[in-house]
Amino acid sequence: MATIENPILTGFNPDPSICRVGEDYYIAVSTFEWFPGVGIYHSKDLKHWNLVSRPLNRVSQLDMKGNPNSGGVWAPALSYADGQFWLIYTDVKVTNGQWKDCHNYLVTSETIDGDWSEPSHLNSSGFDPSLFHDEDGKKYFVNMVWDHRQPNHAFHGIVMQEFDAEQRKLVGKKEIIFKGTDVKLTEAPHLYKINGFYYLLTAEGGTRFEHQSTIARAENIWGPYTVHPSNPLISSYTAPRNPLQKAGHASIVQTHTDEWFLVHLTGRPLPRDNQSVYLSRGFCPLGRETAIQRLEWQEDWPYVVGGNEPSLSIEGPAIAEVSWDQPAEKDDFSDSELRLDYQTLRIPIDKKIGNTTDHSGHLRLYGKESLTSLFTQAFVARRWQHFRFQAETKLAFRPDSFQQAAGLVNYYNTENWTALQITWDEQKGRILQLSACDNGTYSEPRLAEVITVPESTEYVYMRVNVDVQTYRYSYSFDGTTWNELDVSFDSYKLSDDYIRGGGFFTGAFVGMQCQDTSGENLHADFDYFSYKSHA
Repeated sequence: MATIENPILTGFNPDPSICRVGEDYYIAVSTFEWFPGVGIYHSKDLKHWNLVSRPLNRVSQLDMKGNPNSGGVWAPALSYADGQFWLIYTDVKVTNGQWKDCHNYLVTSETIDGDWSEPSHLNSSGFDPSLFHDEDGKKYFVNMVWDHRQPNHAFHGIVMQEFDAEQRKLVGKKEIIFKGTDVKLTEAPHLYKINGFYYLLTAEGGTRFEHQSTIARAENIWGPYTVHPSNPLISSYTAPRNPLQKAGHASIVQTHTDEWFLVHLTGRPLPRDNQSVYLSRGFCPLGRETAIQRLEWQEDWPYVVGGNEPSLSIEGPAIAEVSWDQPAEKDDFSDSELRLDYQTLRIPIDKKIGNTTDHSGHLRLYGKESLTSLFTQAFVARRWQHFRFQAETKLAFRPDSFQQAAGLVNYYNTENWTALQITWDEQKGRILQLSACDNGTYSEPRLAEVITVPESTEYVYMRVNVDVQTYRYSYSFDGTTWNELDVSFDSYKLSDDYIRGGGFFTGAFVGMQCQDTSGENLHADFDYFSYKSHA
């Protein structure tokens, strides 16, 4: 049996929903405001995972233009029954204030990487929905219910209603089947039938350091549900020294070798010197990731092997290892389609925003709105997946206005990002400029001297080096001689834990961006993009 090291899905890959089809395993994760929606990973051995699908790739399935930061796709639930995959997901339109306006949908596909169906709207009463396929052929839909009334607790409980597959709609009575424990914030329901019991797995405590997974069971699917005698099933809250924090929001799988595993959300805080582990537990710029634990059964209750806190390494299943070829570190944009590890904000990348065909061997981005926009950005990025890495690009861009800029960006949301860009100055012509947004406050960190781009220079090379706590930008005009800029940025500021107001759930991204707030759509040509870990 192979040893599995956690996390299995590094970088922003939260809210895992695991599904087995024969000897194949799939995990679906949340993508929030990043498009295409939902990431689905495939494995043969629970150790090696490969990104194989982003099913919500059409605006007709997912229209997020104008969605708030950390809105969009929350907690997808993936299942397989009746010869097809079923994917349930929420599109969250309002995140702050008294209401959580959100809509729950179903799409289906016979193959994991095929074209998924147009969505069927099921309800809008709350988020984190999932679909359960019972042994008798009936199907049930569960989600948490949002209660906006004062002074009620907003998390009203888990509601269940039968789902009619032929009509693709909910039918019959709807009932609250579980109100949760005194930990509150009960969400993320998944139903299972095992050894004659119905098991309801939920998340509680919020998705920060108090997070946990709670499990309850009943003899009848409608309840009453009895909570696990040693609840929670998993949590890091009482283990401040555990490097895998925020453990919760989980799902269960039985392997074809008759072994049981739990996949769950986790976060890895940056190391913190000279501070008590019992105080604020830090910042997780890699976002909420996915880890796996082995389960064992005692008196028809599941337990995490080794105790109910996460382990950095576990014993894998009795399955031969199957690894996957990983994408090359350097992408030269020779394909007509972008790789699956890239995403855009809220909207798909179309010909008017960017493509790899207008200039062969390049990603051409047409300047759109600024990095603070909730609507139309020309920004192609990928997740931070390591505490130490280097990302690099090479671009050609000839602005003639200060409203035009293009370059390399490190981004959390519209209020928190940094950028090294080529732009234009009335006196100096093309220049390199650093800019930053820190919880909504914009600045242009002052360099030791203004860096002008020589008129004869067609391409500018840009690089960022992330070294755990900090990161710095560099540039080159010839690809050989590199100049590191004299400004250091803090990694922790690109994390859920730093963002003002709370309620944010993504992670740090790095990528290529072009903006033209003059409305002239000036383009930038990116010759390549590379990401190399130094882990």
